Amino acid sequence: MDKIRQNFIKIRKLLDFTFFRVLFFLTLGVLLYIAMFSNVRPEKLDLSLFKVAEKTIRSPGTVEDKLSTEKKRKEALDQVQDVLILKKEYTQNRVDLITSIFESASEVNEDIKDEMQKKAAEGGDASSRPIEPVPSEKAARLKEKLTEGVTKDIPDEVFLSLMQANKEDLAIAKDLTVTAINNIMSKRISADDVENAKKRVEEELKYTTLDGPLKNSAIELGRYAIVQNEFYDPEATEELRKQAAENVEPVKILQGQIIVEEGELITRDKYRQLKLAGFLNIDKSLKPYIGLAFLIGLILSIIYYYFNQLKTDPDKRQTFLLLFGLIFTLSIFLMKMVSLLHELNYTEISYIFPAAMCGMLIKILIDEKLAVFISIIMAVCGSIIFNEGISGALNISAGIYILFSSLAGVLFLSTQNQRSKILQAGFFASAVNLITLLSLMFLRNGQYSGMEYGFFIIASLVSGVVSAVLCIGFLPFFEASFGILSTMKLIELSNPNHPLLRKILTEAPGTYHHSVMVANLAESACEAIGANGLLARVGCYYHDVGKTKRPLFFIENQLNRDNPHDRLPPEKSAQIIIAHAADGGAILRKYHMPKEIVEIAEQHHGTSLLKFFYHKAAQVNPDIKEKEYRYAGPKAQTKEIAIIGIADSVEAAVRSMTQPTPGQIESLVRSITADKLQDGQFNECELTLKELEVVAHTLCETLKGIFHSRIEYPEITKQKVKEA
Repeated sequence: MDKIRQNFIKIRKLLDFTFFRVLFFLTLGVLLYIAMFSNVRPEKLDLSLFKVAEKTIRSPGTVEDKLSTEKKRKEALDQVQDVLILKKEYTQNRVDLITSIFESASEVNEDIKDEMQKKAAEGGDASSRPIEPVPSEKAARLKEKLTEGVTKDIPDEVFLSLMQANKEDLAIAKDLTVTAINNIMSKRISADDVENAKKRVEEELKYTTLDGPLKNSAIELGRYAIVQNEFYDPEATEELRKQAAENVEPVKILQGQIIVEEGELITRDKYRQLKLAGFLNIDKSLKPYIGLAFLIGLILSIIYYYFNQLKTDPDKRQTFLLLFGLIFTLSIFLMKMVSLLHELNYTEISYIFPAAMCGMLIKILIDEKLAVFISIIMAVCGSIIFNEGISGALNISAGIYILFSSLAGVLFLSTQNQRSKILQAGFFASAVNLITLLSLMFLRNGQYSGMEYGFFIIASLVSGVVSAVLCIGFLPFFEASFGILSTMKLIELSNPNHPLLRKILTEAPGTYHHSVMVANLAESACEAIGANGLLARVGCYYHDVGKTKRPLFFIENQLNRDNPHDRLPPEKSAQIIIAHAADGGAILRKYHMPKEIVEIAEQHHGTSLLKFFYHKAAQVNPDIKEKEYRYAGPKAQTKEIAIIGIADSVEAAVRSMTQPTPGQIESLVRSITADKLQDGQFNECELTLKELEVVAHTLCETLKGIFHSRIEYPEITKQKVKEA
């Protein structure tokens, strides 16, 4: 395992160089392309015109049949009839014209009558009585009142008969003629129907009570008045044709639609549809391969963006990148292996794939946000890899199944960060798998047998449980190989039954109690500034494990015993105290503890000065070197270690005080924090002054809660008096 870890460390160091990072992503892209290449490669079929199809061929996607659409649109246009409009104003115009002719005839008669009366009044005797104009003269005078167009189209006999009729007969004739014209022209009269309309008005006037010449004149005027009143409307017709064309739905060959059935002859129309669906130019088409390349490029871009903006130290980022690549490649490999089971001619075999494994591993070892991303990416890849037996390039059902299964595992572990909960997460994923499958089945509204329902239940259970089992199996390997300190690993290390914690408890009980107190302080302070509180707590449990080598040389373990330092020179005492940091690191390495825990043990004192022994030695030898009384360091490299160092000093100092007041506690915390800041103990970590203020405030609040004043009960008071 150590050899494997060393190899991974070498590869991780290579990723510090841009060239090798690019090479890493290219390798990942090539592996993805190889895994999905066979799933996007179109199937080669022997398709020829007038040949019998060897298998049923379905359309891989939805495509419009433009030729059929155009044919259907032409048929719709042919069925559109011309729009003819009835111009009602024509009826009124013709009625007004005929009315004006009759009224003009009456006016002419009245004018002649007035003229004759006037002349008769002027002549005086019978011999000079005026002579009435002959009918032809009257007709001429009538024609003068009318337009040339009217007089030209109406025979002269009409005007003669009108002028020969009396006033009452003219009025009757006018009314009958106008009524007949209204009756006929109130209906549509097309160009072809004008003559028939004239005959209808003639028939209507033929049986009136008018005398012969006047009746004939009315008939002639009625026939003259009848004209076409229905006309073609090009704009309305074009609008109607446009609407008819727009209402024609495009003819489409739908995805999954059968184009040719097995044993069916490939006719010209079928051959054309096969061409539209892309079956005749499979060898020449590069679109599926280009589309796959674009998709993989998008996936890798998302991954690159995530790791590029990840706010952590470069070594950790490269470790996470390498770990992600290994888990992702492993998951794609498993997915491809499961897809090969499609050879059993059962397309639903994809549902046994352990979809939740990848997301859970990423969540535990790296980050929840990346786990959600990888769930989406795995769903996309799965919809392509499991497309065997599916019309089209994507198996949407498999993609939805993988997405919900993976998210179920990730979300369950978001609140259950214990290794023992992984199996429960697997069962939770199985339940989500089953619900997802049932919802997909019901949405299809298909008919399923009891055997099929049984298979779906088993597949759901197998997928979730196998995901958990594989996660549990791979987790120790990844943690050991990459030195990953996961949340679950931290929780396991916090177990009081851990051999090292039992060693501290039995050999240095005072140190154990001190470590627990420091853990409470450090965790609350770390969480206040957004640092890893759990890491700080667990690190505090082990930070003084080096004291188990010489427990009695540390005051918290002396328990009313003589202090051995009283018998030692200060330089020797200082060496023993300083050595506990290095001894702790050595013990932790012996037990193969995570690097972060080892660093806490070695760095929690930084390069602080042992002031008590230094000043004690300086009283004897003023030329003593300060360096000999400082811890070897290094200084705290992370915020968590710096806070642990403050909490360690503060807890020891406050515990040495008798009934400390809140003011004394705050003064002490501020003093220790300022002293470490001035001593440069925070120079190598990212702890800011603002965060340092928050840490000091949090420590004060926590210590005030621990060392609050208590009520002194009477029994205790009496006991203290006796003891005094």
